[in-house]
Amino acid sequence: MQQCSRSSSTLAVAALLLAALTHPVAAQEHQHDAGDAEEIGRVAFPTSCTRAVQPDLERAVAMLHSFWYEKAEAAFVGVAARDPECAMAHWGAAMSVFRPLWQPSSPAELQRGAAAAARAATAKHTSRREQAYARAIGAFYADAATRPHAVRVLSYEAEMQALHDAYGADDEAAAFYALALLGGAAVSPSDPTFARQKRAAALLSGVAAAHPRHPGIAHYFIHAYDSPELASLALPAARAYAAIAPGVPHALHMPSHIFTRLGLWGDAITSNIASAAVARAYATKAGMPGAWDQELHALDYLMYAYLQGAQDRRAAQVLQRVQSVAHAEPPVHAAAYALAASPARYVLERHDWRAAAALVLPHTNIRWESYRWSESIIYYAAALGAARTGDLQRARQQVQALESRYLELRGKDKYAGLIEAQRQAAEGWIAQVEGRAEEAASLLRSAAELEESIEKHPVTPGAVLPARELLGDLLMVQNKPAEALQAYEATLKYSPGRFNSVAGAMRAAEAAGDRTAARRHAGRLLALAASADTERPEIGDARRLAAVKDGAR
Repeated sequence: MQQCSRSSSTLAVAALLLAALTHPVAAQEHQHDAGDAEEIGRVAFPTSCTRAVQPDLERAVAMLHSFWYEKAEAAFVGVAARDPECAMAHWGAAMSVFRPLWQPSSPAELQRGAAAAARAATAKHTSRREQAYARAIGAFYADAATRPHAVRVLSYEAEMQALHDAYGADDEAAAFYALALLGGAAVSPSDPTFARQKRAAALLSGVAAAHPRHPGIAHYFIHAYDSPELASLALPAARAYAAIAPGVPHALHMPSHIFTRLGLWGDAITSNIASAAVARAYATKAGMPGAWDQELHALDYLMYAYLQGAQDRRAAQVLQRVQSVAHAEPPVHAAAYALAASPARYVLERHDWRAAAALVLPHTNIRWESYRWSESIIYYAAALGAARTGDLQRARQQVQALESRYLELRGKDKYAGLIEAQRQAAEGWIAQVEGRAEEAASLLRSAAELEESIEKHPVTPGAVLPARELLGDLLMVQNKPAEALQAYEATLKYSPGRFNSVAGAMRAAEAAGDRTAARRHAGRLLALAASADTERPEIGDARRLAAVKDGAR
């Protein structure tokens, strides 16, 4: 994949975002009612609505920019109750059930959103510019019963481009158009040039100087650069966003997308502990049954980060919380993914193959038939565990489940390819157990290439077990340490700081006779494990190698 150049505009906005942290503009923050002390950042969004509702309208837009959809919708509906002819209040309500980076709206949400969009188009307190916003969201809801979600997302993107072209001085139009581009990228085939993401970042760079406390600008920078190739460009935004909107669970979590891409595990842990705590407090205050999806999303990232530092006991505590959840609110993709991925990560990262083989789908209110990609994680983990423990019958059953779900999604969802990559990886380990070593390696290489050709989904911190890392494991079993070392080091280019890839590279280098590389990776592993609460065998190997003097055998 192509690397992104660090343009002068990107570097300028990076410095700007850091300056916003150093010199917070407290006077610009919204004032909150007693008992509602969330700090959500600042948005300037002039409208034709009555002056009395304008501050609350802008507060709702700020929440919308941080994807706090539940509170944003309630806030917009509240504004509309006070000013029924406020077009932008109805627009905001329609926007609050359109989630371009998360998942398609439910039938009930589509009905609610379409009604709000229609009301935005007829409300009297409006302007030509505001009607352009209404047309844009109306394009998404138009003929929702017959037009696919992806087609409607792209229609919205086209309308937002027209709006931005017509009203270039409207900085909110630039921010929302940037989000529309990211939504378009999410439903379009994977693009190794990241054209939409780079266009979005350029738009955000153009308006950031005027809005140092804008939650959407920092937020969308993170999403634009949430890929291994681009992540370093978003580090200033990641550092800024949580400070801009510390009262928003998603704002506390989102920096960890970049921390995870860069292997900054301590930062990722801090980010997600804070996010999960605020999310849980909000869910309790709101009287939600079970666990809010935002808490579960943060816990999955927290689990991943703990495991990379061999903090297995802390990871077990996270797993205990996740496995206690029988009801996710709402039962959407982020919740489904976390409920499937977290237990799979816990056993796979620790190479507990027997526990992996025994995994089954958790019993919750999640409708797994609606989330086949998330569901497949359990089958993948169970297939690998069964193959590694010699239970080929169960391994094949899980592979068949993967194949059926891939065929169901093929041609409909670009992430279906990830299920096929899982199937190939599991088939590879079955082939190895059956003595078909050459076929096994070919399958693992094919799985790695396929997995790496598909851009990362916003919901995931990373593959539950990268196919190229598995290839390295396979090559070690096949006594090909030099090739294994290449596979592990290639994995680390896409997933820096992965404990098992660093440990694999250390052991492969030693087996290949490359003492220098072995000691280099041993040092990295010891740095990763500085806060370990579990003595994994690889840590002992790293200490032994690090203690060997130069030139010693």
